[in-house]
Amino acid sequence: MKRIGIMLAALTAVLAAAAQTVLPCDSLLRRQAARVLMVGFRGDSVTEQSDAARYVRDLHVGAIVLFDIDLTGTATVGSRNVTSKGRLARMTAQLRRWADEPLLIALDQEGGRVVRLKPQYGYLPLPSAKHLGQLDSEDTTRFYGRRMASQLAESGVNVNLAPVVDLDNPACPALGKLDRCYAGDPDAVTRQAAWLIDEHHRQGVRCTLKHFPGHGNAAGDSHWGFVDVTDTWQPDELEPFRQLIARHQADLVMTAHIINRRIDPDYPATLSHKTIDGLLRRQLGFDGVVVTDDLYMDAILARYSIEEALVLTLNAGADLICVGNNINTGFEADRPFRLVEMIVQAVKDGRIAPSRLAEASNRVQHLAQGETQHE
Repeated sequence: MKRIGIMLAALTAVLAAAAQTVLPCDSLLRRQAARVLMVGFRGDSVTEQSDAARYVRDLHVGAIVLFDIDLTGTATVGSRNVTSKGRLARMTAQLRRWADEPLLIALDQEGGRVVRLKPQYGYLPLPSAKHLGQLDSEDTTRFYGRRMASQLAESGVNVNLAPVVDLDNPACPALGKLDRCYAGDPDAVTRQAAWLIDEHHRQGVRCTLKHFPGHGNAAGDSHWGFVDVTDTWQPDELEPFRQLIARHQADLVMTAHIINRRIDPDYPATLSHKTIDGLLRRQLGFDGVVVTDDLYMDAILARYSIEEALVLTLNAGADLICVGNNINTGFEADRPFRLVEMIVQAVKDGRIAPSRLAEASNRVQHLAQGETQHE
C-alpha cells in the first residue's frame, strides 16, 4: 500500500507539472500580451482609422501614454496629443468608448519643467517639486496636488506618472538640475509625496513612484545611454519607496534604466529579477503594478534587442511596459502589434512562463478596474 501511495503521489506531481505547461489559446495570450503594454500615438484627436483606434479597439492594449511634444517630429509645443483641455477630454472619452475593458490613460504631470498639461493649453501652472520641498508646507502641497489631480481627472487622465521620489542631488542632469526632486532627506520626500498622492486619490487618479531603486545620484541620463550608479547610490534612496508602500500609497512603481551592481551586477533595474522581484516585491512588500520607463530608451537598446528586453523585464517582474513611440528611435505605427507577437512567441517558446504573463496582465486589469492598494 505504501508503494501504491508513493506511485500515486508521483503520478499526481507529473500530471500537475504537465497541466502547468498547457498554454492558453492564442487569442488569450495576445489579449494578455497587449494588456501589459502602455503605448503612445500621434495626434490630438482620434478617428475610426487612427492608430489610437487600432491600439485600443483592435489590439486591446492595457494603457495609453500621452505627450504634448512629438519628439519624433517637429518637437514643438502642442505637436503631439495635448493641444487644449477640450480636445484632450474629447479624445480620452473616445478612447474609453473603444475600449471593451477599463483603460489606463497616463501622462507625466510632475509640476515645474515636466508637465504635459501646460498653461499654453489652458491649464493652471504648477510649481516644481523642488519648490514645494523647500516650502515643506502641507497646505501648499495639498493645494497644488488638488489642482494637479483635478486637471488630470477633468481631462480624462487616470494615471499620473508622478511623483518623483528620488532623493535630490543638484548635480544629477536628469533630475536634480531640473528641480524634479522634493528634497535630499528621505522623510521630507515621503511627506511631500504622501500629501500629493492623497489629493490624487481623492480625485480617482492613480500615482506612480519613480524611479526605482533610486536615480537621484546618477551622473548620467538614461534617455541617452548606459547609466551606472553603483558608486553613487545610497541605501537611504529606498526609504521613500519603502515608507509609501507601507502606507499603501503606491499604485504603481516605475523602474529606472540604471545599473546598480550593489543590487544586481548583471542587469539594469528594469530588466533585473533581483531588483524587481527580490528587492521591490519580496523585501519592500510591493504587490502593485510595476511599470517600466520607456523600453526604447538608449540605456536599454544600446545593449539589448527589444525582444531580449521584453523577455527580461517580464521575467524580472514588470507588469506594464512603456512604449511611448516618442523617442529618438522614431515613431512606428505597427510597433505595438509586433511587440505583442514577440511576447506571445516568447511564451510559446518557453522563455516566459504563461503564469508570469497572466500575473502581469491581471495586475494591470485590477488597477484599471480600481482595485488599488489604498482602497
